[in-house]
Order: sequence, then C-alpha cells, then structure tokens
Amino acid sequence: MDINELMKQAQQMQGKMAEMQAQAASAEVTGESGAGMVKVVMTGRHDVRKVTLDPSLMQEEKEFLEDLLAAAVNDAVRKVEAQSKDALSKMTGGLDLPAGFKMPF
Repeated sequence: MDINELMKQAQQMQGKMAEMQAQAASAEVTGESGAGMVKVVMTGRHDVRKVTLDPSLMQEEKEFLEDLLAAAVNDAVRKVEAQSKDALSKMTGGLDLPAGFKMPF
C-alpha cells in the first residue's frame, strides 16, 4: 500500500474520531435509581446537567438519599461508557480493540 494513501486514511480516521468525540460530548443519557425516583442527566463528558428527585424522597434520611444519588450517577456513567464503546465500535467497523485502547490521534 502506498504511504500517501495510508496517511490519507489516517487523516480521515482522525476527522471521524474528532466528529465522534464532539457528538459524544454533547449527547445526554439519564441514569436512574430507586425505580426512577432519582434521575441524573449526564453528558458524554460526564458533566451532570440535571438531578431530579421524586418529592416523596424528601421524607427520607440523608444517607438513603446519598446512596440513591450515587447509584443514579453510577448508572449514568455506565450508560455514557456503553454509548462511547458502541460509537467507537461503529467507527472501527466492529473491529474488537483491546480494553483501554486509545487511538493515537
């Protein structure tokens, strides 16, 4: 394969990766806990945009609320990671990359 063609393909992949990262950063997921009584909206950059608590939870103890909030945040993080993995898989054409693999761009 011609080195110029290889460089061209690498640049195209870099452009696709940058586009994917921008889309992932602006995408939002909702993590939940307590059967939906606590909801956390998080971006692809792991920024929390919104926290929603069911009014019935206001009567609960502080520690219980903290546990539910932590569980909802963790759920959102897992969803962001799954969404990122799925997007990367689509970009690489289903090529199974090793865990923790980072593109060199």
